[in-house]
Amino acid sequence: MLFGEKNAHLQKIEDMLDIEISSRGNEVLISGDPVGIERARQILEALWSKIQQGQTIDINTVNSAIRFQAESQNQKKGKNGNGEHSAAPVDSDTSIITRKKKIDARNPVQARYIQAMQKQNLVFGIGPAGTGKTYLAVAMAVAMLEAGRVERIILSRPAVEAGERIGFLPGEMKEKMDPYLRPLYDALHDTMSGEKVQKKIASEEIEIAPLAFMRGRTLNNAFIILDEAQNTTPMQMLMFLTRMGENSRMVVTGDPSQTDLPNHQKSGLAEAVGILTDVEGIEFASFTSADVVRHPLVTKIVQAYEKKRS
Repeated sequence: MLFGEKNAHLQKIEDMLDIEISSRGNEVLISGDPVGIERARQILEALWSKIQQGQTIDINTVNSAIRFQAESQNQKKGKNGNGEHSAAPVDSDTSIITRKKKIDARNPVQARYIQAMQKQNLVFGIGPAGTGKTYLAVAMAVAMLEAGRVERIILSRPAVEAGERIGFLPGEMKEKMDPYLRPLYDALHDTMSGEKVQKKIASEEIEIAPLAFMRGRTLNNAFIILDEAQNTTPMQMLMFLTRMGENSRMVVTGDPSQTDLPNHQKSGLAEAVGILTDVEGIEFASFTSADVVRHPLVTKIVQAYEKKRS
């Protein structure tokens, strides 16, 4: 499980760190540059820890472990300037545990994002698609609901079409909003059984709340997620942020580069970032293309578009 089929995981670590790994039975010998040897040791120990916790290891997990270790090391160098090696990448403070699964941070920004959601009442997750902003927010909401730290989850998203007109949608409000909220539903079903999701929606422990209908409400004892926040207007963003009630958590996610507002309207997310950056009790997790955790090609696509725009 650790080495991968035909030692594919070890080969990946070798290629990325320019070292050599040989194995005989349960023994591993790492040779090469001392820095690369130490990095490989930390990566293998982190992966082994995941296996001991019952998690499945695949090549994407290995890629994430390599990137996490490298970014952690670079950040530590930048902090103290002595090149000291970082610690193993996964611990209890950077994991989300639901009854269905455990989710570990896959890079340092995700780790800070998880820690921020655990500690702060209002967190902004900002960055490109594929960085786990929405998925981790929903997973944290489920974990807090199951732990009794909140009484309900409220999912909201502006009903703005992504560059195309799809016309009138039939059905009741839930049916009309479902296409816009599909990414949130996908994350819910990945962290909670489908039967429980349906029961909690029926009992309103999980609520679908279109952003336009949030005005006038005070949301107590809730974990509230506003997804695709780049498509809010400044007035909508202010209205949403002032819905927070007692014992509530809010997470606002969005990608400023993918605004679909008509007529070049100013994004409420961009304005909020500028206004609230220094407000105590609010934390921002800023993701970049380097933090994309989907297929490696997605990272290259995002980076190519960023280069073109700049």
